[in-house]
Amino acid sequence: MGLETPEKPAVKVDPFAKLPTSKRLNVIEEFEKRAQAKPTLNVCIVGHVDSGKSTTVGHLMYLTDTVNQRSMRKLEHESQKIGKGSFAFAWALDETEEERNRGVTMDIGTAHFETEHYRFCILDAPGHRDFIPNMISGTAQADAAVLVVDGSTNAFESGFDAGGQTKEHAILARSLGIQTLIVAINKMDMVQWSQERFEEIKEKLGAYLYQLGFKQSNVAFVPISGFHGVNLYDNKEPALTQWYHGPTLTEQLDRLPPSIRAVEKPLRMRVTDFFKGGVGGSGGVSVAGNIEAGSIQVGEQVLVVPGNEVGYVKTLLVNDESAQWAVAGDSVLLTLSNLDILNLSNGCMICSGSNPVPLTSLFRVQIVVFDIRIPITPGYPVILHHGSLDEPASITKLISIIDKATGEVKKKNPRCITRNMTATVEVQMSQRAIPLETFKDNKQLGRIVLRRGGDTVAAGVVTEILTYGS
Repeated sequence: MGLETPEKPAVKVDPFAKLPTSKRLNVIEEFEKRAQAKPTLNVCIVGHVDSGKSTTVGHLMYLTDTVNQRSMRKLEHESQKIGKGSFAFAWALDETEEERNRGVTMDIGTAHFETEHYRFCILDAPGHRDFIPNMISGTAQADAAVLVVDGSTNAFESGFDAGGQTKEHAILARSLGIQTLIVAINKMDMVQWSQERFEEIKEKLGAYLYQLGFKQSNVAFVPISGFHGVNLYDNKEPALTQWYHGPTLTEQLDRLPPSIRAVEKPLRMRVTDFFKGGVGGSGGVSVAGNIEAGSIQVGEQVLVVPGNEVGYVKTLLVNDESAQWAVAGDSVLLTLSNLDILNLSNGCMICSGSNPVPLTSLFRVQIVVFDIRIPITPGYPVILHHGSLDEPASITKLISIIDKATGEVKKKNPRCITRNMTATVEVQMSQRAIPLETFKDNKQLGRIVLRRGGDTVAAGVVTEILTYGS
């Protein structure tokens, strides 16, 4: 007996309660005015541990005057005090005591700076394999990515070959919808700015990226030294200018294509963090995240799923600045009133009460399987990653194997799925329903990543939601 198509549940919440029509802003008009001035781009910095991601971003913030000289001197002094002077620039983003003591990024660090054409929100992702879930959460919010690789002797190879995170980060970036990639080949000073080394890495890594599905025209390679600040903002290194005549990292960022924002769709905001207390010491609950679709404004009522908690937007920060409204693409911090923090959870979603995100525990996904050792069979357990949410699930049914080139079904009801195959499967959540949409309805919220035993086994897009509700 086949599954009947379920009805979406009606949720009776007036999205405009507490905000009279006379006081509502026309957010679309306000956004168009802002976009004419300088649009925002969210860029995630990814790569193998110790490739120099945080140091590069920290130095770039210093060169663009986002971090002033006084603050930088303080960071240098503090890092030298514990014998970690070379980490001073990284400390501009790695702010927790544990991150500074261990010398690794653990959570997503954020930085903001401007170029001629854009305002950038930089998301500095951890490189260590223990913190891949945080890397997925950051990359899911990004419009483009910078993949930092260590160009020094043997270092690129250890990050790229077996056990390194360069390949996995590239796979995850592509699987999470990143189409434009800047490859920053870092620590080039360690190989005396060797053009031969640059070309060697470019050829080897480029071939792999194109194989993953990145278009050659959407991938740029830039040689840099994050620690010395060479070719980040300007290029005054004679050994490099002899053979490299391309853009600096900042110039390459400024050449990124603009992102199309789904501002007219219903509100969809991923929650990446929440804590008690409002902005500026006021009451309420603070909720941080990235708006994937739609818009929000102060005074508006919103719905949090799962949990169906209703709250009112009391205050709003966009990229750390006070604002009255925000739209898709903005990184925001909201203060919500009339909300019970006990009903919030990691990976929950803020949405419009009149058009909530569906909750589901069973859905159909088209996946690309990676280089797995154990074939996927019905009942295969996984950890499902969706933004900052990670939950246990299992692949309960193998529907078909698909031809990568044509998209046609090659085989129905296969017994197993092996490495590098494309397939359609059914996924069942093990503990609770999660907020999810089909890829057709929302490209960002319709993507998932499946991991098992610390490795990424597959990624794909949701094609059909089979059950609604908890």
